[in-house]
Amino acid sequence: MKGVPTSPTSPAAPLRLPHGPAWPNRWTLAPLTNKQSHADGTLSDDEYAWLVARARGGFGLVMTCAAYVSPEGQAWKGQLGISDDRHDAGLRRLADGIRELGAVSSIQLHHGGMRADATVTGRPTVAPWADPERGVEALSTTDVQRVIDDFVRAAVRAQDAGFDGVEIHGAHGYVLCQFLDARKNHRTDGYGGSLDARSRPLREVLSGIRAATGPDFQVGVRVSPEGYGITVADSRALVEQLLASGDADYVDLSLWDVAKAPREPDLGGLLIDQYLDLPRHGTRLGVAGKILSAQDADWCLARGADFVTVGTAAIIHHDLPRLAAESPEFVSDPQPFSRDRLRQEHLGAAFIDYLADGWDDFVA
Repeated sequence: MKGVPTSPTSPAAPLRLPHGPAWPNRWTLAPLTNKQSHADGTLSDDEYAWLVARARGGFGLVMTCAAYVSPEGQAWKGQLGISDDRHDAGLRRLADGIRELGAVSSIQLHHGGMRADATVTGRPTVAPWADPERGVEALSTTDVQRVIDDFVRAAVRAQDAGFDGVEIHGAHGYVLCQFLDARKNHRTDGYGGSLDARSRPLREVLSGIRAATGPDFQVGVRVSPEGYGITVADSRALVEQLLASGDADYVDLSLWDVAKAPREPDLGGLLIDQYLDLPRHGTRLGVAGKILSAQDADWCLARGADFVTVGTAAIIHHDLPRLAAESPEFVSDPQPFSRDRLRQEHLGAAFIDYLADGWDDFVA
């Protein structure tokens, strides 16, 4: 990024949050889909190796991929689970492995909603509204409350397994994000219509987790600032509310590109700037999207972010935080990458196949 101001806070600086341990630095591993779990959602050796390598490489917060909290919420084969006792042993192993290497650990809690895969779950697909053409059934009010409870139970399971915290997946068109869709969520049971009602499931998940977990347990939330039926005005109001609630320790903005303009042309400027002026009340605010260099991270922090969440560059550099600390000129290697190189970065075969099939020009 050109014209980068000098950051008042280095990405290498520790970050304290309202609850739980301080992060050793402000580099966080994005919750990346990797499809390496076993068919029953239990942790595999490949998934363990991928995540523990990022802890060894110096990431302050190491987060798992999205883990399904309800059996019907699983969205793809090879997805990590946190909905059943059978998942516990692997989760404990992972939490221990991350902690031993000095990183803070988190598991992202997820329900696919209409993006769940019924061919994988063997269960009906459910969402805030019905879509008969796609075989999607509407959640009843009781069902909504059960899904909220599933998120809370999963957070307790994560705490019992030894994780330092969880992140609620409220982004990317999955179930909590679907509730936020102003175009389609016209429910009349208090979970649709106004922004306050559409955001109620997300807020009840957060408040429920805060009430059910201990004072040293961290709770974050990922949100999409635009798209998926969400306007920037709505997302700004939601982020403002989340920052003030006291239920979240941090909000993670999934921008796709931290230097992009809003889709709404009347807003002008950069999308990131719609949020960084909001009062924090002690809650931390991070950003994600095409952060590929030490300079990119400096730019985000200088603009007002508290931390950066990294995906692509973290795949190809398991030790990205250390490389960036050693050289302010560090830039992630350009795509594509050989399979041998990806194996050297501790990716398993299933992860590499997923990148080859779904990410343009990533795998040579």
